[in-house]
Amino acid sequence: MKKPEKPGFSYHSKDYGDLLLELSKKNKLTYIIKIDDEEYPYFEKWKYWAKKEGLSIESIWSFVKYNRHNKKSIAIDKNPLFEFYFSNPSIIQQHLHNLDLNLGGTLQSDSLIPEQEKNSYLLSSIMEEAIASSQIEGAATTRRIAKEMLEKNHAPINKSQQMIHNNYITMKWIVENKNTELTKDVLLHIHQLITYKTLDNPEYEGKLRDNNNINIVDETNEIFYTPPSYEHLEALIKQFIKVANDKNTNEGFIHPILKGILLHFLIGYVHPFVDGNGRTARALFYWYLIKKGYWLIVYMSVSRIILKAKAQYARAYLHTEYDDNDLTYFFIYNLKCISDALEELKLYIDRKMKEKSTTIQLLKNHNLNERQLFVLQDLLKDPNQYFTAKQIETKFAVSNQTARTDLLKLVDEKLLVQRNIGRLMTFFGVENLDKILKKGQR
Repeated sequence: MKKPEKPGFSYHSKDYGDLLLELSKKNKLTYIIKIDDEEYPYFEKWKYWAKKEGLSIESIWSFVKYNRHNKKSIAIDKNPLFEFYFSNPSIIQQHLHNLDLNLGGTLQSDSLIPEQEKNSYLLSSIMEEAIASSQIEGAATTRRIAKEMLEKNHAPINKSQQMIHNNYITMKWIVENKNTELTKDVLLHIHQLITYKTLDNPEYEGKLRDNNNINIVDETNEIFYTPPSYEHLEALIKQFIKVANDKNTNEGFIHPILKGILLHFLIGYVHPFVDGNGRTARALFYWYLIKKGYWLIVYMSVSRIILKAKAQYARAYLHTEYDDNDLTYFFIYNLKCISDALEELKLYIDRKMKEKSTTIQLLKNHNLNERQLFVLQDLLKDPNQYFTAKQIETKFAVSNQTARTDLLKLVDEKLLVQRNIGRLMTFFGVENLDKILKKGQR
């Protein structure tokens, strides 16, 4: 990834008279204000635009910065390196309004996911988030292999699978402990869950780093960012916990979704651990939003969206750092990812409902439950896969006996066949299952 260009000049004391006159003559004054409100571009885009229009980038950037002067500050520590700002352009307001309507409450969000399938969707989404969040940090495995490992409760066989398994356990813990107040011990426990058996030195599991042998680099090992010295970590984590528990007296009200994104940013910025910072940051984002009542977020994998454009994720961090700690860039990037994840969830649910409807029509003469329908739906998509009682137990949070009974009934219906692989009881679809279902045969 190419490192963003820093502005590299001062903009604080500027005479705008000549510039405003020139912009007015070019009919560009309203354009600048409108674009900044709707897109909030970083310096580089304004530089390109100024060059195209034959204008001074120093003057344009100074005016843009002046137009953004009414910003809210967030002081995390007395050190000016930890004083942040953010603006409130319309693009942020639009995202927040849409997410407020969808992620909480009891109307649209309740009707989006069928009640009887919430548990299945919940576990599936946690798996997706665990996989994608680990892949962002370099876990080298396919989604299919990773999901099969989680669904069938296979033990991880390498570091990548261990990362994903850890993330899954952590996300489940967060959902179950969503009302827990964050303390240093809780933070370290989350990190310990995230990094179990994945660090070069296991002593750093659930422990703040005690050295400065850490830099944020790209694939060519160019240093993009150097975190604060470990000597400041205790004080910074103490302040971070106040922010997370809404006890930071230096911030005033911040919209809960922005606060969750802020927690995400701060863990990445402070980098309190030798490894696992990104996964811990994203887990804390989920913890905070679930705690604040945005319950639908746990059915969405925001990391899947981030994974599709990792370079933009890194740039959002750097734009904030390079532009006077202006969090607006990071807020906008993450709000867009959350919004995209919401749309992805809606499409996924719509597709699943259509698949279910088709399967129900095929099986209208069979008295089958949701779990059995799920098995047959998946077999129609991939006839070569197999199922185990443990997989159904894990996915639907039912007892092993219930899962086994479900599968054996499908054997009795002559829709599955049972085979033992060693001591493991497995279930496969019968040959030509799709044709049998279409003909209504048993």
